[in-house]
This record gives sequence, structure tokens and C-alpha cells, in this order.
Amino acid sequence: MKIRFVPLILKMVTRQRMRTILTVGGVATAMFLFALIQSLQNGVREATEMGADDTTLVVYRENRFCPFTSRLPEDYQRRIEAVSGVDTVTPMMIVVSNCRASLDVVTFRGVRPDHFAATDGSRLRMISGSLDTWQQRTDGALVGRTLAERRGLSTGQRFDANGVTVTVSGIFDSDEAQDVNVAYVDLEFLQRAPGAKGDGIVTQFNVRIDDPSRADEIASDIDATFASAQEPTYTSPEKAFVARAAADALELIGFTWWVAFGCVGAVTALVANAIVLTVQERVRDIAVLQTLGYTGGLVARMIITEGLILGLAGGVFGAFGAAALLAWGDFSLSNEGLSIAAEASVETVAIAIGLSAVLGVVAGLVPAMRAARIEIAASFRAV
Repeated sequence: MKIRFVPLILKMVTRQRMRTILTVGGVATAMFLFALIQSLQNGVREATEMGADDTTLVVYRENRFCPFTSRLPEDYQRRIEAVSGVDTVTPMMIVVSNCRASLDVVTFRGVRPDHFAATDGSRLRMISGSLDTWQQRTDGALVGRTLAERRGLSTGQRFDANGVTVTVSGIFDSDEAQDVNVAYVDLEFLQRAPGAKGDGIVTQFNVRIDDPSRADEIASDIDATFASAQEPTYTSPEKAFVARAAADALELIGFTWWVAFGCVGAVTALVANAIVLTVQERVRDIAVLQTLGYTGGLVARMIITEGLILGLAGGVFGAFGAAALLAWGDFSLSNEGLSIAAEASVETVAIAIGLSAVLGVVAGLVPAMRAARIEIAASFRAV
């Protein structure tokens, strides 16, 4: 489509302003939902899909799910470290405010400060405070960025959750989805917290292995070590552990694909309906254009471009609206102390806008073909 025809097409689009506004608004709403769903699906993939370089295993109490029910002796660490292929072992106690699926869960992870600072702590990017300050306070907490923003926390502030009162020693960011929505505290401090009853007891062990290709073999060896113990274990790769723990939530999230397909259909129907009505009202206008030398093909391309503009405008509003909401809210779905973050990436926004544009073009094809075949004489006789 040549640039010189664009002003005419824009005039056609804006002639019925209310219809155009309602159509663009409908498309924006549909693509808003589509972008939200796509972002949540991306969060699921990031949290549960294993990569070739995943080196973390989670040792949990066998046949237990919620952290409240997984209780393992802390001295299991020595026996796990003796298993061939194990690099480091991090005992961890988990205390959560709610084991069910929820958008607002506070999760404390109790770790040994010195060990954590030398291992997993290296992946944290401190926004405020420091690891040193945290290590110097028994009641200190390193708070993930998402949790801090959701609760309005700042360095030096005290806060209480799950019966545990801590002082924020630092706020950090991380590329790991499971980090940014938790607070790391001293393991012994958390074990002695009111109601924890956890002296010498941990919830799980995070195990780093030296060869990702042996993950299943090493997991089996660890479980075999404790097969006859009073507290047997179940070991799995970290992302498989997340998928297992959040199985019910993942089934619900999987259903949202049908909602996404509905959004796609709604966009097509909205734009097609708007263009069909527009073409019916402009039969004589189209005849005048043909009289002035506009070919049927040119008229068809103008109508298709009109669909493209409607779809593109709605897609831009909807996709950027969803991205803004997710950036503002930092939403994540937590289940059993594990988090699935919903964050609209540049790719998600681009897909939503591109899809809305394509659907706008598709919706305009049939009305454009009909308009191109209208006979001039018949158009002038139309009432």
C-alpha cells in the first residue's frame, strides 16, 4: 500500500469514531488477556522446564508435599556429601504462610549464612544492604526484590510473618525465579522461631552436582542411602520438584490456553464485524472511488489495511497494558513455598502485537474481496 493512500484510509477508519473506539477497545481487551496468559505460561516454562546445565537437586521427605510436613534430620548432610557426584549440600528450612496456591505468600528459607554466602549467595545481586550486614545479625533477612516490593519493605525495617520477626539486612535481585519471592534467614534462628520446633531439623537439602547428565543416577543413589532410614527421602532435579509441587496449579494454568484461543477468535470476530459494517455503509463511496480510477484490487488493499490498523491499534494498547500491569504488580503464583512468576517479556509484547496485526489482516480479507467485486452501476442503485 502506497503512503499517499494512508490519509484516506485513516479517514475511513475514523469516520465512525464510536465504532472504531469500541472495536479497538475490544481488541485491546482480548490481547490484554492474551498477553497475561502468555506471560504466565512463560513463567511456568521457566520454572519447570529443565535445561542441559541444571545442576541442582532437591532432597525432600518421601511422600510429603507441604514444607510443614517435610522434616529431615540435619545430619543427613554428611551422608549426602559422601554420595559420588555430589559437589555441595545446602541444608534448608522452609517456613511459609500458606501451602496452598496464592498470590501473596511469605516464604522464609533458613540457611547457614557463611555457607550460603560462599555458594548460592554469589548469584544474588544486592540492590541495598549487603551480605556482610546479613551475616552479622542473627535475626537478619535477605529479602528478594519481588517480596520486598509487594510488602513495601526497605533495608533496616523490621517485619513479621508466619510468627517470625526479622530485620531486613538487604534486598536483592536474582535471575532465579525461586529467589526473588523469598527471604533468606539464619537457619538456627528459624529453627528456634516460635512454632517451628525445628532444632536439628530441616525441610530439604539443595544439592549441587558436578555432572548434569548424571542427575537421575545421583538422585537414585541419595534415595537409596536413606531407603531404610526412619525418614526416607525423595530426590529430584529442582525444576522437576517445582513441577511436582505445583501440579494442581499447573493444570489450572494449562486451561488458560483455551482462554488464549478465545482471545484470538474474539479479535478476528471484532475486526471482521467492524469492517463488514463499514463496507456495507460505504458501497456508494467505493463506487465513486472506482469511478475515479481506483481498481478493485486497490480498494481491497485499502480495506485490508483498515483491518490491519484496527488490529494493530488494539494490540498495542492491550499488550503494553498487560506489560505495565505485570511490571507494577510483580505478580507470582506461589504453591508450597515455590513461585511461578508472571512477567511480560519484550518477546511476549511483540507476539501479542504481531498476532493482533495478522488477525486484523485476516479479518479484512473476505470483506475486501466482496468490496472489490462490487459493480459500479449496482452500487449507485443501492439505497
